Amino acid sequence: MAISATAAGVTTELRSAVERYIAAWNSFDADAIAQLITEDIVWADPALPQPARGIAAVQEFMRTSARAFPDLRFSEPDPQVLAAAGDLVLWGWRMEGTHRGVIDPPGFAPTGRSMRVEGVDRWIMREGRICEYRAFYDMNEVARQLGIAPVPGSRSERAMVALQRLQARFAQR
Repeated sequence: MAISATAAGVTTELRSAVERYIAAWNSFDADAIAQLITEDIVWADPALPQPARGIAAVQEFMRTSARAFPDLRFSEPDPQVLAAAGDLVLWGWRMEGTHRGVIDPPGFAPTGRSMRVEGVDRWIMREGRICEYRAFYDMNEVARQLGIAPVPGSRSERAMVALQRLQARFAQR
């Protein structure tokens, strides 16, 4: 059964917020993103070692992302995924970009490779702004596409497994 926009809780205002969000990220406009989030935002993303807290921290994450992926672009998959229930919003997206700068943290050097991944954001809204943000996507797939993590079944993966087993054996002593 198809879910209509009304049944999914999607309003014109929410659709507009998603469009502004995409535009802010695609232009790396830190001021525009600040207008979409609360002062006390908690921003959890698999690319971060710990959640970013506050507007300035989210803006720095955006700037860091721009340095690592200067052509980073977000779009919506077909079919679009957008649903809301009360203050909860779920939004599906596609992210693409080429690794041209250091990914910091942890400091991975640029590989020149491109990545393309789909994910879902969960937003908790307060007074029309995002106050809690969590992104869900396969960071291992991103790392594989960028050449940071080995391809399953490859010689590199077997070497990593051997190293992990050796580390585990020494840790048990």
